Amino acid sequence: MQDQAFIGRQPILDSKQQIMGYELLFRHSAIATNAVIEDDLKSCARVLVNTLSDMGAQWLLGDKLAFINVNEEMLHSEMLELLPPKRTVLEVLETVPATDEVIARCKELREQGFHIALDDHVPSPQLAPLLACADYVKIDIAEAGLEKARQIFKQLHGLPIRIIAEKVETHQQFEACKEIGFHYFQGYYFAHPETLTAKVINPSYAAVLDLLNLVSKDAETKQVEEGFKRDPALSFKLLRYINSVGFGLSCEIQSIRHALSILGTKQLYRWLTLLMVTAGENAATPALMKTAITRGRLTELLGESYFDRANRDNLFIVGVFSLLDAMLEMPMETVLDKVHLPEPVTEALLTHEGIYGPFLQLAIACEEADRDRVALLAGSLQFDPGKVNDCHIAALAWVEGLGI
Repeated sequence: MQDQAFIGRQPILDSKQQIMGYELLFRHSAIATNAVIEDDLKSCARVLVNTLSDMGAQWLLGDKLAFINVNEEMLHSEMLELLPPKRTVLEVLETVPATDEVIARCKELREQGFHIALDDHVPSPQLAPLLACADYVKIDIAEAGLEKARQIFKQLHGLPIRIIAEKVETHQQFEACKEIGFHYFQGYYFAHPETLTAKVINPSYAAVLDLLNLVSKDAETKQVEEGFKRDPALSFKLLRYINSVGFGLSCEIQSIRHALSILGTKQLYRWLTLLMVTAGENAATPALMKTAITRGRLTELLGESYFDRANRDNLFIVGVFSLLDAMLEMPMETVLDKVHLPEPVTEALLTHEGIYGPFLQLAIACEEADRDRVALLAGSLQFDPGKVNDCHIAALAWVEGLGI
């Protein structure tokens, strides 16, 4: 168990909410009140290196950068050099002193192609030599407050570094940080946006809802096909998804009728949930879209040993739809009024309870890398950390394979 760690990732975005990288979150599985952070980091580093060595970075990162926390001991460890340098940003913790040895090591790592970030940075004369080695600086706006964050940004502005606002929790904070001039943004706002006031569903969303309702009522293939033909963009999206590597079909599907005959209603229903995430001019941001689809796949995989195929399809829908209120910017109750779903799915979406609720809760805890909650929920479902990690890694790999 000592090399087990829970894996999570949180997106880092630009001002247009396009993902530029992920902070990889590792939480050791042992629930020990006296656990030492250094041991945690070393153990997580082993898991990280083993995972990247076994799987390759592509599945986890796509074409994005990986931000990885390092303390002083890890900074000097040869283990770091097993990571892919061009894709890795070493996030030096604020507890690391700017000693001559640390500065020399940062310069050496940069020469190898690694990027350096300073975590929770507050400028000071002592840290100036370390700042000269940095490519990125992170400012914790929850800790500093917006006014102090603005002052720190002004001090750093003009240096050849990119500045990241960390712990952005609300839309107002995001807008304020954009106005200050931050280059990149990270925080729960992007994974769990606020539910805003309800708005009219645009035609593409309406078309998907109509199709979902047709499929759930076992409508004839001809009716479903006509529903797609009313919205060419949706037809294109469905065919693109079905022919993607993530779907794994051996032949190319070229028509909706062909797609329907190959898929059957259950599989079509799953793909309509994906279209719901990506349909319309005001589709979800890339970060939210990936979060929703990953959550759907993870919820499904976690339930694999508990449920038959039909129930696992429902778990997938529960995971994806659990962020639908944020995507459509309306309360979940309003969303569910517009689409016909099985009662256990509705219960899980509204209360996170019922037969599907624990699997959704565990998927969300994995997403947030909340180690205590993951351990508690995994224990209640009689999963060990390895099982949870395997499911999470498989979900991340599957979503990257979709090419979205």
